[in-house]
This record gives sequence, structure tokens and C-alpha cells, in this order.
Amino acid sequence: MKISRVLTIAGSDSGGGAGIQADLKTITVLGGFGMSVITALTAQNTLGVHGIHEVPRDFVEAQFDAVAGDIGIDAAKIGMLSSIPIMEAVAGKVRQYGIERLVLDPVMIAKGGASLMRGDAVQTLVRELVPLALVITPNIPEAEVLAGMSIRTPEDIRRAALVIHQLGARYVIIKGGHGSGDALDLFFDGQEFYEYRAPRFDTRDTHGTGCTFSAALATMLARGLSVQEGARQAKEYITTAIRFSLRIGSGHGPTNHAAPLMREVQRYDCMQELKQAVGRLKEARCGNIIPEIQSNLGYALPYAEGPGDVAAVPGRIVRVGEHAETLHDPEFGASSHVARIILTAMRYDGNFRSAMACRFSEEIVQICQESGYTVGSFSRGDEPEDVMLQEGSSLEWGTNEAITRIGAVPDVIFDRGGMGKEPILRVLGASPGEVVNKVLHISAKQRKQDV
Repeated sequence: MKISRVLTIAGSDSGGGAGIQADLKTITVLGGFGMSVITALTAQNTLGVHGIHEVPRDFVEAQFDAVAGDIGIDAAKIGMLSSIPIMEAVAGKVRQYGIERLVLDPVMIAKGGASLMRGDAVQTLVRELVPLALVITPNIPEAEVLAGMSIRTPEDIRRAALVIHQLGARYVIIKGGHGSGDALDLFFDGQEFYEYRAPRFDTRDTHGTGCTFSAALATMLARGLSVQEGARQAKEYITTAIRFSLRIGSGHGPTNHAAPLMREVQRYDCMQELKQAVGRLKEARCGNIIPEIQSNLGYALPYAEGPGDVAAVPGRIVRVGEHAETLHDPEFGASSHVARIILTAMRYDGNFRSAMACRFSEEIVQICQESGYTVGSFSRGDEPEDVMLQEGSSLEWGTNEAITRIGAVPDVIFDRGGMGKEPILRVLGASPGEVVNKVLHISAKQRKQDV
């Protein structure tokens, strides 16, 4: 099995969120074999950089020779290079070994504001390394330094990309993490501009995003992807890593490099758990809990982002006499309705990954309350007009409304229906097994009351 060999040339972050540590995590998660040339050691955590110890030039060169002379390099990325001698050493080795797939991340300032590049080194970076780069990936402050101009508008970003391209890099990606609105990256290939847009998440835990993006791009290039497609996939990866960033430390926490991997490796286990839970429903006498519009039971992958990451039953769960029945085995993406409920709940608490729609009655609500379940609700009458007009938005709005009122994700959310809408009760939980436990408990209590 051939594996892509990716070299990161950067500083070490003792806090693990950026630099060499972030790069190697990223490369591994994306299926590459990561190697490193450490250019500096930093005493660093989420609060900032507390010290920098530069690695001697000859040892930087020795690391490079050891890796390139034995293992080989399919692509490389350059991160923190703090001084002129280190830049000259790295540039010399890139030329010596003919590295063509080279991503240059011109790291100048840490997330906490500490300078990571000596002021006299910028011109050396421009002269020695920018012309060697296949892709250069500055953020907006770095682009301002490289282009020698202030960037305030989208047009300024385009002008800066033109200037930076003229310095010698074949492709320029100016990252929009320091802007406002959507996280918009601008890609310039020397002739055309392309935009890579993603939602901006309300989090301070973005330490190491630039390192992670450039390492992801280098890995994509090592796998043989074009620069444009590699940039698109790297953008998707860093967006997921930011969305599920980690609240670690007291300052700027790191992105979650493992989130996409953890989501994928759980697919089989997620499906097996859901099938087992559906089987329990079908074996039990729980037809009395199935609503007229039928039901569904869903289970989301860890770090789920959309309905395709939520497994449910195609064709729904139907009532046949006293029993619940299904026509098909669960599949991912089978129900956008239950997926919207789960995905909304997960935005508040990632542990609530499962939900099931059940029949509503005032008696069932009372059973839930007497059973010690936390119960939330929303009114269809309060639904904003713009939500009603947007297909599929009602459940997301209603779930959000119920959770906001309580201040936490409840065990049960119900509504009493509205014009053309049957009243429904939804049972939520960490897993389909937990949800089915609750549903069967409610069903049994309801049967006793009906006797």
C-alpha cells in the first residue's frame, strides 16, 4: 500500500494546538505519513507563547537530509521560520531535493499576538521562499505585510493576491479567518479568482487553524489532487475542525483535528446500535406510542454536520396493531425530519445524538413528567412566518425554542400541533438504546392507564 509522504517544516508547539504537533495530527487523520523538520521550540499554551528556542541551522539541515535521503517527500509545508539563517537553510534544501509540491504558510504572529518571525526576516522570506512555493497561504494580517498594503475590503484582498502572486508563488490563498461574516478564503491562480466560503463559528478556540489548513492542503497535494480541489477539501477539513473545536486551557483552545476521523470510524458502530434498538421496538408491544403520521428513530454520528451523518429508517416506523414495524433497515440520510431535531440538539449538547417521534397526548406528557424526564415544548402559533415559508425549518426552530426555554436539552420535546400539523412528542437521548428505553417505559405506562 502506497502512502503519501508529507513533510512539515515548522516550529514545535508545546501546547499541541499548532505547529508541528497540529501538522502531524492533520496529516495522519487525512491518511498521509507525516515527517518533520523542527525549526524552533516554543514554550506555548492556549494563553500565548512564553519562550522561543531556535534550532541551530546545521541541525535543521541534518533533519532535512535524514528524511529526504531515506523516506522521500511527496509534498511539504513550511510554517514557522523565525530567522534569516533558518530560512536560507530551508530554501537551500527545498532546491536541493527538488520539492515541487510546496505549501508556504508565512507564519508571523501567534494567535495570542506574539511575534514568531524577526522583523528583518520578511524580505528573506519573500526573496528565498515565496518563489519556491506552489501555494502560499497568508491570513489577512500576513497578506498585508507581504503585499505592503492595508486590507479593508474584498477588493483590497484581490489586489493583495495580485501583488503576492507577482512575488513568485504560483497560487495564492488569502484566508479570511480575520474578517467578518462567512469565513471566506480567496484563491488566485494567476488568472482567475475563486472563493471558498464556510460558516463562521462563534468560538475563541481557533488556535492552530493556519497550520492545520496548510498541512491539510499539503496532504491533499501529496495524494495527487489539483491545487484548487486540494484547497476545497482542506477548507472542508478545517471548517469541521473549527466547528467542533476543543475547550482546552484558559485561552485560545485548539481545533479538533480528529473530528472528521471520529465521525467516519463510528459509521459501522452507529448503524449496529440503531439496528439493535429498532429490533427492540419491533419486539415490544409499543404500537400505542406510534403517531398517525408514523414515526422514526434516528442516531447521529459523533461530530455530525448534516442529515447525511444521521441514520434513520427509510419509510419510517409504522404501527401494525400493537406493534411497531419497519419496511427497511436503517440508512444514513434516510430522514431529514428526525435529523433536524438531533442536529439542533447536538449544537447545544453533543451527547444528545438520538431521537424518536412519538404520539402526543396530555396523559403521555404527564407520564413523562411523573417519570422524572425533563420536558420541553414549543407552540406552532409562535412560529415566525419566515420559518414557516422555509421548507424543513419548523422542526429546527421548534427544537431550538424548547431547548432555549429550558436552558438545556430535555428528555422530551412536544408541541400541540397547528393548522394541518399533528401534535407530536419527541424523545431524545444519547443513544438509540437510551431513547428506546424511555419510549418503551412511556408505552408500558400508557397501556396500564388504558386498561
